[in-house]
Amino acid sequence: MAKSSKVSAGLLLYRRENGELEFLLVHLGGPFWAKKDDGAWFLPKGEVNPGEDEKAAALREFREETGLDVHPALELISLGTVKHKSGKTVYAWALEGDCDPGAMRSNTFEIEWPPKSGKKQTFPEIDRAAFFTIAAAEKKMHPTEFEFLSRLVGLL
Repeated sequence: MAKSSKVSAGLLLYRRENGELEFLLVHLGGPFWAKKDDGAWFLPKGEVNPGEDEKAAALREFREETGLDVHPALELISLGTVKHKSGKTVYAWALEGDCDPGAMRSNTFEIEWPPKSGKKQTFPEIDRAAFFTIAAAEKKMHPTEFEFLSRLVGLL
């Protein structure tokens, strides 16, 4: 698959707290994102495997990145797609629910770090998760993916 044709899928968990919508976002782990905060939060998502259904990929990735299972029979709200500047297309669905972001456990990845050191280090794919209001999310989220929150608010 060419780099510009990558496809990812994710799940946006939302809850109503004190009469306000809050959205579960995740911060990418690893050394490249360690010191970034504003613009560095995303919905839990990942690449769709060849032949895999996008919705099934969204549920799998949510489980891998948060440690939480979502029953596939639950009704999800389709949020359509967005396209990153890299050309990657992201499919997203939303689900109302709640969880403890501090209890989440992500899968890990291994890279050579520091670069050209010959040393391999393991990092979590997601190093933290938190619920954000729409105003806070607009500042914290990657701007391309913030569109999903705007769409969900419009649907609710």
